Amino acid sequence: MEERKLSLVLVFCLVLGLLLGQSSANFKDCYESCFILCIIMLGKSALKCSVKCLKDCIKFKPPPTALDGQNQTPSEETEYFCKLSCASSLCTGFSSRQDPGEEKVESCVDSCSETCIRKN
Repeated sequence: MEERKLSLVLVFCLVLGLLLGQSSANFKDCYESCFILCIIMLGKSALKCSVKCLKDCIKFKPPPTALDGQNQTPSEETEYFCKLSCASSLCTGFSSRQDPGEEKVESCVDSCSETCIRKN
């Protein structure tokens, strides 16, 4: 039991180090780190972690709140929600508790980006 706790702490430290060390991480790295942390630390299902990490790692920012003062164009908002919706629908099945499938998810998200850009 002690060995299991120590292993979890070491994995957590490793993943946390990866996250902190990559301030400009690409989607694949962001998704993989996020997914592993979500599974280990939060104990959520693969589907819930996949959706959470898609939301966290997709480059487009959600629409601003009235308090933050940022101005996004309707096109940027539309593209973000299109990409998030597409990725949530089509890309979540590639991840499992044993394998985040970050390369397949990245490829799927990229295809969503192309689809959403063409629609705008």
